[in-house]
Amino acid sequence: MPIIKVRNAVKRFGPVLAVDGVNLDINHRECFGLLGPNGAGKTSLVRMIIASSPVTEGEIWIDGKDIQKSAREIKARLGVVPQEVNLDPDLTVYENLIVFARYFSLPGAAARQRALDSLALFELLEKKDAKIEELSGGMKRRLLIARGLINHPSVLILDEPTVGLDPQTRHMVWQRLDLLKRQGVTLLLSTQNMDEARRLCDRVAIMNEGKIIALGSPQELLNRYGGNQVLEARPHSSERKGSILSRLSELGLDWQEIEDFVFIFQNDGQGLDDELKRELSIIDQHEANLEDVFLKLTGRSLNE
Repeated sequence: MPIIKVRNAVKRFGPVLAVDGVNLDINHRECFGLLGPNGAGKTSLVRMIIASSPVTEGEIWIDGKDIQKSAREIKARLGVVPQEVNLDPDLTVYENLIVFARYFSLPGAAARQRALDSLALFELLEKKDAKIEELSGGMKRRLLIARGLINHPSVLILDEPTVGLDPQTRHMVWQRLDLLKRQGVTLLLSTQNMDEARRLCDRVAIMNEGKIIALGSPQELLNRYGGNQVLEARPHSSERKGSILSRLSELGLDWQEIEDFVFIFQNDGQGLDDELKRELSIIDQHEANLEDVFLKLTGRSLNE
């Protein structure tokens, strides 16, 4: 049985349909990624899963329990790491964890030990007595994750956990998240960082306009939709764009037009003929990635 089970989930805000009949299974001990641009429905779906926003229609179960009937019990087993930094600036690093532990009715000794263990895991022990304003952005982000672990959750839900981090800190956080997964924690990761999804996630779901439009491992999605190479090109003449796009289709090439640019998806054995090479200026050529998959499916960037 999956640890998270979503069936026909719908979320409406008045006339706005934010989540449109989503079905999803997330397995024990996997890292599952939700990808999509702002407004795709990721946050609304996650807020329903953590019982902070009611389900308009459909059903959600966490570890066999109905989220609408057992919300309090379910919340006690979840760890949540928000994108916004909502630490208490009037408390020290250590006090932030101790106060948060009270929400889970942890005994004092257990709360203190868990706080120290979490700080050690994210290399924050030496900042134990520092105020939040004394921390760097990367330290605050690590402290948010440490706080999310204070109740020893079976599911840890993270919203853009490494946004704004420098490469060294980002890799450190990835290593810790991978360690948690190997220790048995299920991770639900909402991200726009394609490298993050590729490195951490066993499976990903790409969302757009409230629906899941693709689901599978990162490599499966690349094999299914991405092709091997992506060319980013600009026609020399805007008046010739229509004939250029027609020629691409005649050659069996998939493409997406974004403003003045054309993104061309090539598989083995496919390429541009001499006519197209004369008509196009190649701006970039790279191996297909998850953002290219999203672009191909929707004509949009994940960062929109």
